Amino acid sequence: MAPWVRVRPASESDRSVVDAYLETSHTALVARRGELVDARREPALLAEDDEGTVVGVATWIVSGGEIELLTLHVSRQWSGIGSALVDAVMSVGRTRGCRRLWLVTTNDNVDALRFYQRRGLRLRALRAGAVDDARRTLKPAIPERGLHDIPIRDELELALELD
Repeated sequence: MAPWVRVRPASESDRSVVDAYLETSHTALVARRGELVDARREPALLAEDDEGTVVGVATWIVSGGEIELLTLHVSRQWSGIGSALVDAVMSVGRTRGCRRLWLVTTNDNVDALRFYQRRGLRLRALRAGAVDDARRTLKPAIPERGLHDIPIRDELELALELD
């Protein structure tokens, strides 16, 4: 973890900060696995800098002995904030007896694929056309094109076994 980052659970009084992060990143509502999840209703972790400014947010869901990293957003890439949040989500999962951490991203998110694979997550599933389906049925606001001008079509699921 970057020495200047502190990660802590979000309290009820932090909800407006969490919601603002999710709204800014267009992930307040997350379409994945054929359903729409309101990330604003899920538990969150905050990353703060030395001055107490929120520099990252992660939301998660525990279900069936697994922890899902639902959303992860940071103010600065390549600074250790994302790693600190992922480590903290893994810690939450271990504390709650989870066997696995998993997440869903989209085919255009090549930076995220690199980030998660470098932290030990492995590709677990490809749902070809899942984002196209979600755009039609769950979340019409999903853009047609994403990062690096790549058409957004598919869901990629990654997972890591927790020790």
